[in-house]
Amino acid sequence: MTPNVLSIAGSDPSGGAGIQADIKAISANGGYAMAALTALTVQNTQGVRAAQMLEPGFVADQITAVFEDIRVDAVKIGMLGTAEIVRAVAGALARRAAPVVLDPVMVAKGGDRLLAEAAVAALRAELLPKATIVTPNLPEAADLLGEAEAGSREEMLAQARQLLALGPRAVLLKGGHLGGEASPDLFATGDRVHWLEGPRIATRNTHGTGCTLSSAIATRLALGEEPLAACVAAKAYVARAIAGAGGLSVGQGHGPTDHFFMLRTQE
Repeated sequence: MTPNVLSIAGSDPSGGAGIQADIKAISANGGYAMAALTALTVQNTQGVRAAQMLEPGFVADQITAVFEDIRVDAVKIGMLGTAEIVRAVAGALARRAAPVVLDPVMVAKGGDRLLAEAAVAALRAELLPKATIVTPNLPEAADLLGEAEAGSREEMLAQARQLLALGPRAVLLKGGHLGGEASPDLFATGDRVHWLEGPRIATRNTHGTGCTLSSAIATRLALGEEPLAACVAAKAYVARAIAGAGGLSVGQGHGPTDHFFMLRTQE
């Protein structure tokens, strides 16, 4: 049976990140994609120009409407923007049994801040404890912890353990901001540590990779995979989507990944 996956995130009109990337990644990984919007943005591959946050109650109503009618097998949470929306989403998900993948979207690829600083505390308190897996990159982890950004694998491990102490069942700490030729991610639970190794791909087509990864993980969880296997499969999917993006011609900045690279391969 095809699993139903709900993404709660903002819209990217250029199609590379946000809800648009989530729908593509969920579909490509074998799920039926649903979406509750938190924000409308004005952006392209070169950056975010403006954002209009939706009313928190309206965000919560979207989520509730989906759950009242449709079996939800996993939830992915992306851009939330404000503390009020964080609390609204947490309330709408209270007592829901579906696994939750939390991508703490704070800063866009071009450097634009997407989560108000006042909302970070709400995210820590309200949503981290509900997460099956939280998927921060190194700057996001540092922001959540109020610390300097990790600059080594040892510091990544220390910060992953601090994040676990805030309540999520598992952490996938993305190491793409480390220097060097490798791009290692760290999967950690209370009793398990596993490095997901991968080469750094020289490309500008990385717009929306965090959205894509977290949505793929949520879909894999919905398909019944355990968290580590879901992260491994999702990382492999994103690597192939990045590698296949050379066939796209989208924008003049950070281009998107090719979520449906497998269709081009078949052709």
